[in-house]
Amino acid sequence: MPTDTLTPARTGYLTLLRDREFAGLYASFTLTVAATTLSGFALGSLVDDRTGSPFLTAVSMYGATFATVVGALTLMSVADGRHPRRTLLALQTVTLAGTAAQALPGLPLAARFGLLLVLGLFQSLATGTRLGLLAEIVPPGGYASARSLTNVTSGATAVLGYGIGGLLAGHLTPHQLFGLAGALNGCALLLVAVTVRERSVRIARRPGLRATWSANAVLFADPGRRVLLLNLWVPNGLIVGCEALFIPYAPGAAGLLLAAGSAGMLLGDLTVGRLLDARQRQRWAFGLRLLLAVPFLLFALRPPTAVLVLAVLVAGVGFAATLPLQERLLEATPEAVQGQVQGVESAGRMTWQGLGAAVAGGAAQLVGPAVAITVVATVSVLLTLALRPGKGISQNAS
Repeated sequence: MPTDTLTPARTGYLTLLRDREFAGLYASFTLTVAATTLSGFALGSLVDDRTGSPFLTAVSMYGATFATVVGALTLMSVADGRHPRRTLLALQTVTLAGTAAQALPGLPLAARFGLLLVLGLFQSLATGTRLGLLAEIVPPGGYASARSLTNVTSGATAVLGYGIGGLLAGHLTPHQLFGLAGALNGCALLLVAVTVRERSVRIARRPGLRATWSANAVLFADPGRRVLLLNLWVPNGLIVGCEALFIPYAPGAAGLLLAAGSAGMLLGDLTVGRLLDARQRQRWAFGLRLLLAVPFLLFALRPPTAVLVLAVLVAGVGFAATLPLQERLLEATPEAVQGQVQGVESAGRMTWQGLGAAVAGGAAQLVGPAVAITVVATVSVLLTLALRPGKGISQNAS
C-alpha cells in the first residue's frame, strides 16, 4: 500500500475526509446515491400513475437490483482489474447516459424497464470497483469507519432524496426529476475524474467470465461465508420489499415513510460505526437484524401514520447490522479479490432487495399492501432466527 495513504492510527471521519482520494470517492458516491434515489422515486411515481399496480410500482423502484446478480456472476472481476479508475469512469458514464434517457417524455414503460435492468448491471460493476478502490485507499483499520461513513451518508442522502423528491413531485414532472438525477450523475463522474488516481500496485490479471467464476467458486465454497452472505442479503432484502409498498399503501405519506426508514438507517450506522467497537458490533449484529423486521408487524394493525413513521424509523436502525457482517467478510477475503467479493456482496444484497420488492408487490396484488407488508416482515423475522448461529459464522468465515 502506498506510504502517502491514511495510517491505521488515524481513521476517524474527519481524518478520512482529509484524504483527497477518499473525499472525492465519497462525494461521488453521495451524488450517485442521490441520483438513484430521485430516479427511483420518479419512476415509481410515473408507473403508479400510469398503471395503478402495486407490483409494477414496487418493481420499478427496485427493479434495477435484479440485474446486479448478472454482473456479480459474469463480469465482477473487472472490479479488481489493473485500471480501476478508468473502469469506474466508464461505468459512471454509462449510468449518466441511461439516466438521461429516462428523462425522455415519450419513452414507453417497456423501454424504461429495459433501461432499469441495464443500469442495474453497470451500477453493480461500478459498486464493486468503487469498493475495491476504497479498500486500497484506506488502511485495514480504517475500513469500518469508511464503510460506516458511506452508509451514514447513504441514509442521509436517501432521507433528503425521498423528502425532496416528495416535495418536488408536486412541482416537477417525473421526467424533470430524471433530468435532475442525470445532472447529479454528471457531477459524480467529474469528481472521480479530478480526485481519484489510477492504482499501480495491482496484480496483472485479465478480468472476464473465467476470472469471475473462479473467485466466486472460492467465495461460495466456504460454508461460513455462505452464511454471512445469506445474513447480509435475505432479511434486509425482504424489508426493502416492505418499503417498496409505501407508495401503494399510503401515496400521500410515502415520501415521509421512506425518509423515516432512511433516517433510521443513518442513525443506526452512525451509532454502530462510531460509538461501538468491533467486539460490540459483533455482539449486537443479531439483535439489529431482528430490529430491522419486527416494527413492520405493526402494519397489520393499520395504526395512524405517525405511529408507522416511528416504527419505520426504529426499524431502519436495524440496517446497521450489515456493518459487522461486512467486516467479517472482508477479514475472510484475500486481498487480490477484495473488490470482486465486496461487489458480489453488494450485488447480492441489491438483488435480494429487488426480489423482496417483487415478492411484496406480488403479495400486495392478492391481499393488499398492509397484509403483504406484515407477511413479508414475518418471513424476515423467521429467516433471521433460522440463520441465528452467528457464533458459527465468525469461526467459519475467519
